[in-house]
Amino acid sequence: MCTGSPSSNGSQSEEGSTTEQAPQEQQAETERERPAEQQLRTPTHAVVAAATAEDILAEYGSNLKLLECNSQVAELLTILRDKNTTRSDFKFYADRLIRLVIEESLNQLPYTHCDVETPTGAIYEGLKYRSGNCGVSIIRSGEAMEQGLRDCCRSIRIGKILVESDANTHEARVVYARFPDDIGSRQVLLMYPIMSTGNTVLQAVNVLREHGVPESCIILSNLFCTPMAARTVVNAFPKLKILTSELHPVAPNHFGQKYFGTD
Repeated sequence: MCTGSPSSNGSQSEEGSTTEQAPQEQQAETERERPAEQQLRTPTHAVVAAATAEDILAEYGSNLKLLECNSQVAELLTILRDKNTTRSDFKFYADRLIRLVIEESLNQLPYTHCDVETPTGAIYEGLKYRSGNCGVSIIRSGEAMEQGLRDCCRSIRIGKILVESDANTHEARVVYARFPDDIGSRQVLLMYPIMSTGNTVLQAVNVLREHGVPESCIILSNLFCTPMAARTVVNAFPKLKILTSELHPVAPNHFGQKYFGTD
């Protein structure tokens, strides 16, 4: 293919080069004249999905995992960010995304081997969760994820943490926490859908650690996370596992209000 100038060995004439360039130049000129909204663009989710496992490992470590960004997930992310999405549709599609994130978060829990006998008398070699899992939601938006967890684990216990910003210093501080008495011996799924700065999650994890939960036993289930928040949390708690559906510099901070109908 001609790159815009004759080859150094003279095998292409000046006239031949110009002839081959013309269609390409005309196409480029046409592209420049198109309105911005008509020009081809790469969807944001495709840019995020283009990051390889090696890129994520190098930037954030092995404990940050992204939900596979297939077309279904990309559509859900688009609907939830669309300002024209109705509240009923928003809740419906948010619950779908929550379910996907919860399901993948459960894959991060430890399992043990388990043999069962089938109705035909055969022995099936399978798996089961290790005992002692629980959920903890960060009030209020984290409560949107509770039903998704209950739909997957019908008898799981769920604790709560309320983190508020100080009116004077604007620093996040915990004002309420309620956990199972034996939470220190459990694997914890910490549920919080939106991470813009990571400060709320930092406070919540500190409270869990004060109650005896090892950092390595906490899995953060998240829907939307900014790169800044991911770095903040990963740097503070490198053993904490994070599962999110998207890394994007702009978080949909309207999520809680839209989901609960208080917008």
